[in-house]
This record gives sequence, structure tokens and C-alpha cells, in this order.
Amino acid sequence: MTPRRDLAGLLRDHGIQPSAHRVAVASYVLSTDDHPSAEKVLEHARAALGLVSRATIYNTLNLLVRRGLLREVIVGEGRVVFDPNVAPHHHLIDRETGRVHDVPWDAVKIEAPAGFDVADVQALLYGKAH
Repeated sequence: MTPRRDLAGLLRDHGIQPSAHRVAVASYVLSTDDHPSAEKVLEHARAALGLVSRATIYNTLNLLVRRGLLREVIVGEGRVVFDPNVAPHHHLIDRETGRVHDVPWDAVKIEAPAGFDVADVQALLYGKAH
């Protein structure tokens, strides 16, 4: 996990004023291998800080996304998770556990139809471990 002073610097480098709440959220979401939902982030922030509003968590997550530190990934109807890996890659959702796994960019080949310029690609694969 990145030390808090480094996190504060990272936030400043991305134009984000580091508050205790923002540092607590960044500390978790930028260092986890999971793809946490906002509710999961809220649980971690409350464990670290005590009382934190849901709005503060959503606002902080959205700010981190806008500033390029996180990626928001819609993995199902009404299910959004956050990914600190902002490099190009895809995701596999385990149908049994719901866990989201990163899939290397080169593992999935997608070609755009003729006449289209593609700005972004995010393939979602669904399956289960064996």
C-alpha cells in the first residue's frame, strides 16, 4: 500500500486537493486487486474514519475517475465497480462469485466494423473458474 504522504502527492499531481476522506478512499481503491463497488469502498472508509457519508464516497470516486486515477466499469445491470488499473485491458466476471478479474488486452481480439473509429473498447467476459 502506498504511504499516505505519497497518496496526497499523487492526488495533488492529478489536481485533487487531498482531504482525509479522499486519502482514505484513494488508499483503498488504488491499492486493491479487487474491483470494489462504491458500497465496498464506503465500508472500508467507515472502518478507517468512522462516519463518512455515501455522497462523499460517490463524489470522491467520481473525481478519481474524472482525473484518470480510476476506471468505472459497468459489469452488469445496476452493478458498477471501480478499477485502479487504467491501462487498456478487459474484464472477466465470475458468474458464481461475482468477482471481477482483469484480462490482458491482447487476450481478446476485437475489430471495428468498416466506417467506425473506435474511441474505447471494454470487453466483458462471463464465466466460472474450474
